Amino acid sequence: MKKLAVATLLIALGASAMASAQADTLDDVKARGVLRVGTEMQFAPFDYLENGKQTGFNKAVFEEVGKALGVEVGFVDLPWASVLPGLEADKYDMVAGPLIVTSERMQRYRFTDPVAESSVALMIRANDDDISAPEDIAGKTVGAGKASAQLATLQAYAESLDSPVEIREYVDNNQAYADLAAQRLDAVANSLPNIAYLAKQRPSLFKVVTPSFGPKSWFAYIGRGDDDSQRLIDAFNDVLAKMRDDGRLAELQEQ
Repeated sequence: MKKLAVATLLIALGASAMASAQADTLDDVKARGVLRVGTEMQFAPFDYLENGKQTGFNKAVFEEVGKALGVEVGFVDLPWASVLPGLEADKYDMVAGPLIVTSERMQRYRFTDPVAESSVALMIRANDDDISAPEDIAGKTVGAGKASAQLATLQAYAESLDSPVEIREYVDNNQAYADLAAQRLDAVANSLPNIAYLAKQRPSLFKVVTPSFGPKSWFAYIGRGDDDSQRLIDAFNDVLAKMRDDGRLAELQEQ
């Protein structure tokens, strides 16, 4: 009887250890009751502060995902240059930037399905008639976000122009926009949804130069690149698919 009891205990412990070893990020999220999300709340209309409170597209989408998974969503606001290292250090489960999908990033992270176009364009002052097309930034000063795919797109495009472009990198997008308004920059390069939103909010100050430049690109959210994150990304995509089918995603995009 004692041997049988010991054997039963060992089997139970082994099963428990196996279940623990097989637990992945989705299991951890549900056990914790919170989906931890890293973001930068200086990236309207996706994530920004209004009267000191988080608002924007990301918050609305992740709230729907949280409801579907039966968990709360906890956002961590950081400068963009700190967001991806935080994900890799397991300080949160996903990043809600969103990020431009690139082949290099796909080798390192797991992307959700795309949620918006992210092609890069220029924003200039509303009274500036010197820049009417992307190539007009030759010989001028342009700002972009530090460590961003938008910066990389600007740098690659600038190399194709006849005159050099002075490129300034900003940790805070709002500082770049402030420098543009103060005439310390000639333009700011960012994804079209971001600068179009700002120009619509402040038409007397800013306007957008079209068309976009560089390759057409898309925004998506990410999880870590390990296998443990796959089920979480799959679950997220399932919610996105339902939101597309019932019109909720299109409604949020329009807002």
